[in-house]
Amino acid sequence: MDPDGGSGGGLRQPSKRRLPAASSSMADPHQLFDDTSSSSTPAGRGYSAQQPPTVGYPTQGSFLAEPMSNFAMAYGSTLASQGKEIVDKNIDRFIPVTKLKYYFAVDTVYVGKKLGLLLFPFMHQDWQVQYQQDRPVAPRFDINAPDLYIPVMAFITYLLVAGLALGTQNRFSPDLLGLQASSALAWLIVEVLAVLLSLYLVTVNTDLTTIDLVAFSGYKYVGMIVGVVSGLLFGKTGYYLLLSWCCLAIFVFMIRTLRLKILSEAAAEGVLVRGAKNQLRMYLTMAIAALQPLFMYWLTFHLVRVLVSDPSHVLYVLVR
Repeated sequence: MDPDGGSGGGLRQPSKRRLPAASSSMADPHQLFDDTSSSSTPAGRGYSAQQPPTVGYPTQGSFLAEPMSNFAMAYGSTLASQGKEIVDKNIDRFIPVTKLKYYFAVDTVYVGKKLGLLLFPFMHQDWQVQYQQDRPVAPRFDINAPDLYIPVMAFITYLLVAGLALGTQNRFSPDLLGLQASSALAWLIVEVLAVLLSLYLVTVNTDLTTIDLVAFSGYKYVGMIVGVVSGLLFGKTGYYLLLSWCCLAIFVFMIRTLRLKILSEAAAEGVLVRGAKNQLRMYLTMAIAALQPLFMYWLTFHLVRVLVSDPSHVLYVLVR
């Protein structure tokens, strides 16, 4: 046994402890502190060197980013509001939305009374439109005021009834129904333009507007619906009888309504002033009223050419 306590050559020699490489820096006389960053954690055992926490200092870009974004949002909202105002002004210039609201201010009572007036205008006495502060009252308060609700709904209903009539004849097709709708709308536009041109040539000072003319011209679809439905249920005899009644009713309605608009000067005095100009206005009023039965027949006669008079066939088409 050697003096170190080992027993022969089989005993291990004591290993020498190695100093970390950083300790070699102690030999540098100019270094004030030891570098212990590499020896803070054991190397090679899955540990990573702990990094000191970084303090986030704002940069020049972060100072400018938030004010620029706020400015961009404010500028965008300003542009959007200005664009909305421009669009509203242009729309109101070509499509008077505020005026259209007046023509749709109706209720159920007004619609019922107006339909009765369109079909039975003979007993009605007061045809004067009521005014409040130099403005006509809403249609729901005055049965004589023109509206657009009944013409629009009547036009849509007329197309539905026309499709039903074509179906009973086995002639229904989307193209044919579209042609029916486009032709009815085209004739309505032609009628309104012709009336406007006639009023301009006759130099009539009236408060009739284009929307008023559209409303008065659209009332004839109510009689057209009655005529086609009667043809579906009772055949050609029912069609001609009820259509004739509706044509007479719309003629009387247009005469008594438009004479207060076109002959406003004479109507204000309560009598018809005799004269060439007033006679011309009266002829114009009668011509506008006479156009309504012609259009009513022209837009419905082809729908009843081969209609059957058996209501059960109509019910069969509806159920099918």
